[in-house]
Amino acid sequence: MNSDTYKTITTSSQGIYKAKGSRFVSFAVPVSGLEEIKPIIEKIKKEHYEARHHCYAYMIGHERIVWRVNDDGEPSGTAGKPILGQINSYGLTNILIVVSRYFGGTLLGVSGLINAYRSAAASAIQNTETVEKTIHEYYEITFPHVVMNYVMKILKEENLGQSNQTFDLECSIILEFRVSVREKVLNRLSRINGLKYNYIDTR
Repeated sequence: MNSDTYKTITTSSQGIYKAKGSRFVSFAVPVSGLEEIKPIIEKIKKEHYEARHHCYAYMIGHERIVWRVNDDGEPSGTAGKPILGQINSYGLTNILIVVSRYFGGTLLGVSGLINAYRSAAASAIQNTETVEKTIHEYYEITFPHVVMNYVMKILKEENLGQSNQTFDLECSIILEFRVSVREKVLNRLSRINGLKYNYIDTR
């Protein structure tokens, strides 16, 4: 994997781990934004209302810097962190894993809980498919018509995706960049008189 790509899961999946009468039912769900997290957790809690704990971890974004863990009443560090550990172990992002625990009456201890939540999370990941996706950034460039030949020469050399082209006295094009080449190409384009660029989106 390089700076142009990230790994995620393609479909939702379930897993299970059993220890001393307790059942740990796990759910791995692909997500793309924080607003999706709470409704999914609430749905799982409603469907598995007899479970004593619903612990989770998520990772969002190709930079893998937006994340959270929640132990939901289990001893601190015994549930959310082991779940996140499996997300990190597989190098995944844009994923939520929830593990619902049905208590079996026997305490597992700290190491037993850590192993159970880790194993349940791994089970859910192993039951879905992972995919490597390419990250693209989108910029709009605007430039005077008189410099069009210089602009088009660079775009052809760099083999960039183009859309929403407008050619008039003032021209504009939406460009699609791979992250690894963005800086080099924008530096080349910015040397052209009158050319301006604006960031639009990353996906």
